[in-house]
Amino acid sequence: MSWMFIGLLIFFIAAAGFTAIVRPIRQNVRIQMAQSAKKAYMGVNSFDTADGDIGVTFDDVEPPDSPADRAGLVGGDVITTVDGKAIHSDDEMTELLASTPIGKTLDVVYLRDGETKNTKLTTISREELDRLTSAYRNRPEGRGQFGYDGNGERVAIPGTKIFGVRLDEIQQNRPADIAGVKTGDIVIEFDGIPIRTPEEFLSRIRRALPYSTVKLVVMRGDESIEIPVKMGKQ
Repeated sequence: MSWMFIGLLIFFIAAAGFTAIVRPIRQNVRIQMAQSAKKAYMGVNSFDTADGDIGVTFDDVEPPDSPADRAGLVGGDVITTVDGKAIHSDDEMTELLASTPIGKTLDVVYLRDGETKNTKLTTISREELDRLTSAYRNRPEGRGQFGYDGNGERVAIPGTKIFGVRLDEIQQNRPADIAGVKTGDIVIEFDGIPIRTPEEFLSRIRRALPYSTVKLVVMRGDESIEIPVKMGKQ
């Protein structure tokens, strides 16, 4: 009988200890979810500290019509100042967005190709970001197809401050191949948008309307070439 009593006592002590551990974890999760719901969003994949801690950069802008997209930002840009506050790291940018009201218009200073540029950006909620993402993914037109599966590398254009995306493989008999794009071409512009990262290039391919014709600008050796490409459909 005494052994049964001791067993029950151990059980209740263990259960109490487990509850003491789990309850704070649940509370922390609820707090994080509440903070996430209040957080302001810009519409970029994620932030990384730029070389030299001069600001923050990102790989691509998604979805279409997100704040960053409307502000004219593209992957590879380096944000240096937001509302007069210098940004030196991804942690600083994350903290700034966490304390920024949803719907606030921010003055943004950024670098592109070594040049300082200015724009304005109005933050949105997570719900609005999710709505834009869903609308894009489910649009009736579908997504564009180019004939490039992401095998590309960000490379510098010699003699300039510009980066582009070198195409290491072009799929045969697909839109790019048919249009005359060649393996080794370095894409610097797609449908009027500067291309500075592989992720941004893929993003722009997917958002292009199927069967539309886009102007591709590539560097082939020392020559800049414009190539019209009729997009396919994924």
